[in-house]
Amino acid sequence: MYNLTDKSIVLGVTGSIAIYKACDLASKLTQAGAAVDVAMTPEATRFISPITFQSVTGRRAYSDLWEAGSDISELHVALARRADALVIAPATATVMARMAFGLAEDIVSLTALATVAPILIAPAMDPQMWEHQATQQNLETLRTRGVAFAGPEQGRLASGHTGWGRMSEVEDIVGATRKLLGENGELKGRKVVVSAGGTHEAIDPVRFVGNESSGKMGFAVAEAARDRGAEVSLVSGPTALPDPYGVKVVRVNSASQMRDAVVDEIGEASILVMAAAVADYQPSEPVGQKIKREGRDGLILSLARTPDILSEVGRRPGLVKVGFAAESEDLLKNAALKLESKDLDLIVANDITATDAGFSVDTNRVTILTRNGDRVELPLMTKYEVSCHILDRAAELIEESA
Repeated sequence: MYNLTDKSIVLGVTGSIAIYKACDLASKLTQAGAAVDVAMTPEATRFISPITFQSVTGRRAYSDLWEAGSDISELHVALARRADALVIAPATATVMARMAFGLAEDIVSLTALATVAPILIAPAMDPQMWEHQATQQNLETLRTRGVAFAGPEQGRLASGHTGWGRMSEVEDIVGATRKLLGENGELKGRKVVVSAGGTHEAIDPVRFVGNESSGKMGFAVAEAARDRGAEVSLVSGPTALPDPYGVKVVRVNSASQMRDAVVDEIGEASILVMAAAVADYQPSEPVGQKIKREGRDGLILSLARTPDILSEVGRRPGLVKVGFAAESEDLLKNAALKLESKDLDLIVANDITATDAGFSVDTNRVTILTRNGDRVELPLMTKYEVSCHILDRAAELIEESA
């Protein structure tokens, strides 16, 4: 249910050693539901055969404009017209120069010249080439025409040199593609603030009070909002999840830090989704040094309440507030009480005792309750799909209040 589903992506591949990442990229885009047509420069075929891309996409890969028996006429024009997006990865300095000057000497640059679809470029080259004045001027020329870029990154390159020019990782390019496709979505011009993960409330410098939240639900909401064109700020407690591409991520540890970060980000937001599993209690008096075991028969902690972020945010015109109720008993009753007590527009209730939903897994089974008494029960689905349902309802509430 990604915004890549049923989209036509033309993947332009040029002659760089980073081409091995393009194979994985073609596979990941296909797995996300896109129809991927690969167009290769002659130099690219010296690194990898077109049959490799055909194997991972299930579709023919094209490299020779003059190939006899091609299954479509005016190959580059046909590819350009069918594309919902053109992604060029890896993109060499040569192909960037051709595009900047409107030269069309291979199937990739020809397709770029013929398409009206949005274009994403993932550069890959040695640092000296990337930093050269000519490349930087070509970069600015392409940007002024609306071409989007993913990377390059700084790191070690195939030449053994270290610097800027390393092709971005595949997950980032997929994220950049999704962001590009969603730029004109229904949340364009809106800001969405999302909280995710648990919080760590310090006992001493090495120990804390926490919970099992992985942050996956909140991260999925942030990605889904980005894919609909929103400006997204994600306030995350400690989690191993990587930052979603194109999302502002604020990393925090404690409930107090999360409260402060949410308040800082909420100013002009249209939607707040508090998916974080914020600790309800924190040690009253954290100890400045590590507590030693020696000489102790036990340890008694005095706990105080943490800030109630949803209540502190309050209610203001134009803000849709969405909360989560992760419960182990009386799910709907407790969710309804929380909906009212925290003055929410929507609450998402899920049973944390289910092994296939809730903490640490990629799926969830939830019930969405609304302020006006509506109740929507969703079957088991991915957390991204759940996020889409949440944002659908939030967007409806924005329209109703406009």
